[in-house]
Amino acid sequence: MKNLSTSQHHSLLTTSSTIRQVQSQEVLLQDNPEQARCDWDFALSTVVSNSSSRSGPVSDALGVTEFDPSGTFLATGGIARKIRIYNLKSLLSTESGDHGVTFLDHASACDYYICTPAKLSSLRWKPGSGGRVLGSGDYDGVVMEYDLERKIPVFERDEHDGRRVWSMDYSHWNPIIGASGSDDGSMQVWDPRCEGGNCVAKVHPSITRSPVCCVEFNPFGGSTIVVGCADHMIYGYDIRMMSHPVMILQGHDKTVTYARFMDNHTVVTSGTDGCLKMWDTDEPSRLVRTYKGHVNCRRFIGLSVWRSGGLICCGSENNQVFVYDRRWGEPIWVHELESVNCEGGTDGFVSSVGWRQVGEDECTLVAGGSDGVLQVFVGKRKKMPFL
Repeated sequence: MKNLSTSQHHSLLTTSSTIRQVQSQEVLLQDNPEQARCDWDFALSTVVSNSSSRSGPVSDALGVTEFDPSGTFLATGGIARKIRIYNLKSLLSTESGDHGVTFLDHASACDYYICTPAKLSSLRWKPGSGGRVLGSGDYDGVVMEYDLERKIPVFERDEHDGRRVWSMDYSHWNPIIGASGSDDGSMQVWDPRCEGGNCVAKVHPSITRSPVCCVEFNPFGGSTIVVGCADHMIYGYDIRMMSHPVMILQGHDKTVTYARFMDNHTVVTSGTDGCLKMWDTDEPSRLVRTYKGHVNCRRFIGLSVWRSGGLICCGSENNQVFVYDRRWGEPIWVHELESVNCEGGTDGFVSSVGWRQVGEDECTLVAGGSDGVLQVFVGKRKKMPFL
């Protein structure tokens, strides 16, 4: 394993003062049940970077981080045209350095990588494949599936006219079907069992054919698929009859970049208006809560929900990771990443986040940066004092 320089260790750990400030605020808030409080202790466990990133500006933004259903493996993708596969055990190694943080290099930390023909915007593990098949959407408008054991592509679908695929997902029932959303303004549902992925349905949610930025099937097995668009709207469709949306959620002031199911009847969305929103899908017009604190006005910064813990995480354009409790609109925990300059002289930002969907009293959170650095955090539920 390659370790980063001592100076980089120091710069990454200078953010501890920020964390202490947030923790002190939490103590003050615990006396008021109406204000946000943090029931968790979070700690930085591992930092994974490219050895070349120490020498100057880099171009390896991590646009997507995705745990497999078992929580054993982590897949990442982005600008570097690589799918990297990590075993979580290697990322949570007990061999730690300064202040209990392990510093690794991507080349030695990942189990293996697969080169892809284009930059990646989306990754999804295919249900029912036993962690063997991983789907991707790319900047060239192509959806592909990779056999991870043989490390080769086994499926390709190019039906978005070369326009960027922002998001793809799989249904959670048999037979499994896929969906993809693109800059061409369409959301397409297709059958991965057929060569080329025969189109099952195709819709243009927005009248103006605004880009489709996110798609997600109900992971609890329901028939709903939600679609977020650049027209500021979220559309919900019943996959059994897609001629018209069964719900339209209005509330964001700018592009809707992500949509995630928190539970069978609750959806969390993110927009470039700088806020997250939670919706009750049983009452489509009901906005449950708005979450503010992070900075987001033009970029994809990631969104992930930890369902059993009721936590929501997103990145920020000021290079911070924000965690919200679904019960309160203010962040309960904020962590600032090291300030970097990326290729083109732009400031760094958090470009992807992901929760491991395992456990109840302990959690694992990953955050990928526009500089290609992957950070792994572990959280433990605080012990409640006996009264």
